[in-house]
Amino acid sequence: MKSHSLVMLRRNFTHIARNPTSVFNAVLMPVVVMLMFVYMLGDAFNVGVDYVDYATPGLLLLAVCYGLGSVATAVNSDMTKGIINRFKVMDIPRSAVLTGHVIASLLTNLVAIGAIIAVAFLLGFDPSASVLDWLGVLGMVVLLGFAAGWLTVALGLAAKSPETAGLASVPLVMLPFFSSAIVPADKMGPGLAQFAKYQPFTPIIETLRGLLNGTPAASDVIPALAWCAAIALVGYLWASHTFTKRA
Repeated sequence: MKSHSLVMLRRNFTHIARNPTSVFNAVLMPVVVMLMFVYMLGDAFNVGVDYVDYATPGLLLLAVCYGLGSVATAVNSDMTKGIINRFKVMDIPRSAVLTGHVIASLLTNLVAIGAIIAVAFLLGFDPSASVLDWLGVLGMVVLLGFAAGWLTVALGLAAKSPETAGLASVPLVMLPFFSSAIVPADKMGPGLAQFAKYQPFTPIIETLRGLLNGTPAASDVIPALAWCAAIALVGYLWASHTFTKRA
């Protein structure tokens, strides 16, 4: 099982490395968005602190989301082009095929996160996090990437074509913009402020923000962990069911 998963992981990484669009969307696009919001537009936002300090946690989440479209497309392509059926003949376990995509997505996310943090420091990012807080940030990012990866694999399997699979992940990319990632929820208009406050990504962002400030709050951490666990469970069950049905 372990060797099969490693083979699938190496295969997916090879495909990602050979696709410049995937590399740009997953790693470079989050950096472009950071430069746009922090370097170009940062002075337009009044959030009470240096904008780079406020925005970096939300941009870490955006970095996780931006590479999801290529994951959904790759999963659907494997299904619709008959690759999965070839794997079945080779007696490769179902879990190895799906897990390979999830882990490849997660490792790509970590590269993007590293790039975002490096650029943030260049732009003046000044966190107050301790070593334990940074470990908490890493754990939160890994948990989020794992959850989002399984949900994206499920979306890719459920789509009818690679093109629609890529579009299926668009809500996950857009949802952070309707959270506290860019501006505080209480600065938004009626209705949108309530949506931003109670949607899944806001407690995750606030948890990252609290950890980077050295002041994590249980009121953010508990909902963040609960949302990640729920998303991961739904994604895994949905992906497993769809894979069994379609393959």
